[in-house]
Amino acid sequence: MSAGNQADHHDAHGADGVPHGSLRGYVVGFLLSVVLTAIPFWLVMNDVLGNATLTAIVIMIFAAVQIVVHMIYFLHMNSRSEGGWTMMALIFTIIIVAIALAGSLWVMYHLNTNMMPTDMHRM
Repeated sequence: MSAGNQADHHDAHGADGVPHGSLRGYVVGFLLSVVLTAIPFWLVMNDVLGNATLTAIVIMIFAAVQIVVHMIYFLHMNSRSEGGWTMMALIFTIIIVAIALAGSLWVMYHLNTNMMPTDMHRM
């Protein structure tokens, strides 16, 4: 390896071989996070899609992508680090997030269905 490659390799990993981020990586992650937050906010505030169900699906997709961005740029998770254990943690996280999202949507749907008055004109 040349001296430049050794320096790049050393910058990507600490003295103990554990990966850590660079300023560029954190800035890219931050900018992606801002964009992935601003777009759904814009979609909701301006009623761009015109359909609440479609808007909710798009927001969930943006949320899932933002989770992946945070895991890559801030938690430094990839398939190579820690002998693949971070990939197991990623799979576990995806399962837990899917359960939490599905459960939250199910609860909100049933609360809306069962708790809202049937005739809004009487109020």
